Amino acid sequence: MPELPEVETTRRGIDAVITGKPLRRLLVHESRMRWPIPVELPALLAGRIVIECNRRGKYLLLRFEHGVQIVHLGMSGSLRVVSSGPCAGPPLLRKHDHVEWIFDHATLRLHDPRRFGAVLWHSAEDGPVENHPLLAKLGIEPFDPRFDGRWLHRHFQKRGIAVKQALLAGSAVVGVGNIYCSESLFRAGIDPRTAAGKISLPRCERLALAIRTTLSDALESGGSTLRDYVDASGEPGAYFAIHAAVYERAGQPCKSCGTPIRRLVQGQRATYFCPQCQKR
Repeated sequence: MPELPEVETTRRGIDAVITGKPLRRLLVHESRMRWPIPVELPALLAGRIVIECNRRGKYLLLRFEHGVQIVHLGMSGSLRVVSSGPCAGPPLLRKHDHVEWIFDHATLRLHDPRRFGAVLWHSAEDGPVENHPLLAKLGIEPFDPRFDGRWLHRHFQKRGIAVKQALLAGSAVVGVGNIYCSESLFRAGIDPRTAAGKISLPRCERLALAIRTTLSDALESGGSTLRDYVDASGEPGAYFAIHAAVYERAGQPCKSCGTPIRRLVQGQRATYFCPQCQKR
């Protein structure tokens, strides 16, 4: 699944192309996504100007004067600029290109082979988009100035579930998905099986710093190369080709101590860690 760095990289790519521009047409080629795409959406958006392109967790938020379009990339989706310039027509549709945003100078396409993504609408009449059911319970953003070790420690109090599961739940901090969670816990030296409520404040400080650093490194490298992730320009990320310390390295020597990296399954998700460097 595209995680926060991949979604933020996509947001930055499309923001530079579409913000301040009128959307001429929205074409829905396949409406059967995770939730059906509203049939009235093309008429609602035709000719409307994109005011902002924001992100909340893994959701892209395309803001118009009369509401916000909520876009999620699902398990395997990508949102790409496929043409630009007045003389460049869009290439032929690929299989699994389900939605197109057509501007005067560019076309965006949502490619989603598994159709787990979403394209929804939140009307301005319904209040702030942050109150939408998909966004209302999301935790703090990892780059929010308020996010630190004290924040984590307070939200971990009395929680008996494993720290990795607590992070994946997204109620303490949003956007630390499975891949970057394993990497952050390694950097912080914390065993992913440790009960969240037993992690001390100093260790929470290290974990908060590790989360910020891991996500910042991923953003600088354009996301991961896992599966078929590509950014808004169609380029693959390079983060894990360069920086991965534990993820998908089961059996390989730890880059710090040489101990073989272990793999286990937590909540049906693969976890990778070093049994020597990461303590309970």
